[in-house]
Amino acid sequence: MVKRIVAISFIFICTTIAWFILAGNLLFRTRHFDTKLYDSVGQLWGTKQIQKAPELYLMTGPSVNPSRQAVSLEASDITVDLQLNHRKKGLLWYSTYQVGFAGKYHVTNSTGEAQEIQLDYTFPAQGAIYDNFRFSVGEKEIQNIDLKSGNIHQAIQLAAGEGKDIEISYQSNGLDEWWYDFGQDVNQVRNFSLVMNTDFTEIDFPQETISPTSKETTGEGMKLIWKYSNLLTGVKIGMKMPQKLNPGPWVTKVTSAAPVSLFLFFFLLMVLTTLKKIKLHPMHYFFVAAAFFSFHLLLAYLVDHISIHLAFWICSAVSIFLMISYMRLVVGYRLAFFEIAITQLIYLVLFSYTFFFEGYTGLAITILCIATLFVVMQATGRLNWEEVFSRNTPPAKKPVPEIPGEVI
Repeated sequence: MVKRIVAISFIFICTTIAWFILAGNLLFRTRHFDTKLYDSVGQLWGTKQIQKAPELYLMTGPSVNPSRQAVSLEASDITVDLQLNHRKKGLLWYSTYQVGFAGKYHVTNSTGEAQEIQLDYTFPAQGAIYDNFRFSVGEKEIQNIDLKSGNIHQAIQLAAGEGKDIEISYQSNGLDEWWYDFGQDVNQVRNFSLVMNTDFTEIDFPQETISPTSKETTGEGMKLIWKYSNLLTGVKIGMKMPQKLNPGPWVTKVTSAAPVSLFLFFFLLMVLTTLKKIKLHPMHYFFVAAAFFSFHLLLAYLVDHISIHLAFWICSAVSIFLMISYMRLVVGYRLAFFEIAITQLIYLVLFSYTFFFEGYTGLAITILCIATLFVVMQATGRLNWEEVFSRNTPPAKKPVPEIPGEVI
């Protein structure tokens, strides 16, 4: 019995090493290709966009070495429309989006004389595409835009006490996150309104961002509003796009936890066969471990080509088929199709399925381990372990009696 346990333990250790090698390979594939694929998606679809508020300033001092004097915006009325579009590359999903931006800003010359106010506008991402771009000051649309290093520089003539609206709108594409930046350090924001419309409800805000002042569900999306009359802030407004379940990291987690699943299955199989007085050879355990490993091996490469849920159920069916078709030859149909099949369904399929519920996996595995312990304790409470461990021990040889005779 002891030798058999040692052999089974050796099989378990070897299978665990194989799982760790597979998990390491998955992790390498994910990290190695993620950098290249992320850059590729960024080139095709755009990168994270950070829309900065326009900067306004007066040029004061001598003409040779003038200094900038910041001019605050009197009002900001902004509308942002975000449309999510997940795209898959390799083992990862990327959260790309389309953004429609329309900003209306009001600036007033509060000095007692006519002034030329300089406007600097920075595009939210370098190298992105901006379709239907429109830039107007007052009621005049600016046709000949002065672009320097990807920024717009525009002089605005304002009489004493005069105010004008500045309108900027465009359509573009981005990746993962969209931000609105009030400016560097702490800024005073007056009469500010930003309305964000999304076609998704799983909203998430990046760190160091302001939560909306109000929100409501609109059909399949959300309407988020940030509205302030006089705000001092050094943080930003941001939206993090919903992330789709990534096959690579998910399969890596499932594979790394597989030894726990196999250990519980081996444990129950040993108890079950002991109670039914069925003797299994360590080679039987080897093929059982191989059936478990086939689930993760096939899953690791099948998720490259089909959806993760479909791949999961195909791999589950293949592994259960391997197990049942083999164990029916070893222990018979009834035990293979009922006890062993149900045990594999629980400790391989349902065990792995808990990883779809992020945040509950640890709790589910803990409950499963405790339930397993309870079942085994109840089933073996009256078992004579002394007899079990001595069952396969060969009886001690009786000493051969000496036959008296002539000593040569």
